[in-house]
Amino acid sequence: MKILLTGGSGQLAQELHPILLSSGEVIAVDRARLDLSQPETIRQAIGEIQPHLVVNAGAYTAVDKAETEPELAQAVNGIAPGIIAEECEKLGATLIHISTDYVFDGSQGYAYRETDSTNPLGSYGKSKLAGEEAIRQAGNRHIIIRTAWVYGNGGKGNFVKTMLRLGKDREEIRVVADQIGSPTWTGDLAAAISQIIPQIKPEIFGTYQYTNSGVCSWYDLAIAIFEEAEKLGFPLKVQRVIPITTAEYPTPAKRPAFSVLSPVKISGILGTHPPYWRESLRQMLAREVK
Repeated sequence: MKILLTGGSGQLAQELHPILLSSGEVIAVDRARLDLSQPETIRQAIGEIQPHLVVNAGAYTAVDKAETEPELAQAVNGIAPGIIAEECEKLGATLIHISTDYVFDGSQGYAYRETDSTNPLGSYGKSKLAGEEAIRQAGNRHIIIRTAWVYGNGGKGNFVKTMLRLGKDREEIRVVADQIGSPTWTGDLAAAISQIIPQIKPEIFGTYQYTNSGVCSWYDLAIAIFEEAEKLGFPLKVQRVIPITTAEYPTPAKRPAFSVLSPVKISGILGTHPPYWRESLRQMLAREVK
C-alpha cells in the first residue's frame, strides 16, 4: 500500500511516519512539497503519487494567528481537505483526516459525541469544521478523527514543551485553570491510526474522536508535567504554579471552556479504551530524557 502523509514536519506526522511503515510505502510531504494552501499543488501531488491512502496530518494550527489570517486558515483547513477527498474519490483511495475539539463551543457539560451540534468559536475552529464538511460532501471514503490538546516529542512546540522551557527559567508560572479537556499524546494517537488502517472498509467510514482517557485543566496538566519531570531529573527552577482564569489570560481567539471528547465510538474499532493521559505524559517525558 502506498501512503501519502501530509504535514511531514509536524509533531503528529513525525510520530506517524515510522509506525505507518508497517502498513506500506510512506511518502511524507511537508509544505515545500505539498502546500495545502495551493489547490493545484494538492491535485498535482496526489496525481503523481497515486496513493491508496492519504493521512492528512497537515493543518494550519496557529489558533490565535488565525483571527488575523482567516483566509489562510480557511485555505489550509477548510478548502484543502475537500480537494484531497475529491482526489481520493477519483483514485478509490481512502482519506484519514485529523480534526479538532475546536469545532465545538465548549458550553456542554458532558463529553461531546460525534453527533453533537458543532459551533466553533473562532476562525481556526470554523476552518476545521469547514474542512470536515468539505470532506463529507466529496464522498464517503474517509475517516475523520477529532482530537484535542495534542502534544508530542516532535514538531516545533506544544504545551508540554512550553511548560518545560518556562519551568527551567522561571520560579512562578500562571496557568489557566477553567478550561477543561483531555491531553492527547501523539504516540497514542499515531498508534490508534495505525490500528485502524488494516480495518479500513466501507462499514467504518465516518467521523470519530480520539483523545487520551481522563480529563483535567491546563493548570492540572502543568502541575502533572512538573511533578513527572522532576522525578525524571529535568532541570527545573519553578517553585509555584498559580491557577488563573481565562479572563486573566486574554487571547485573540476564544477557546472552548469544556472540550472533552467521547472516544467510545473509536474504542469499539480499536477494541480498547485510550490510555490514561497522565501515563502517556510520563511516557512522552521519558522519551525527552533519552
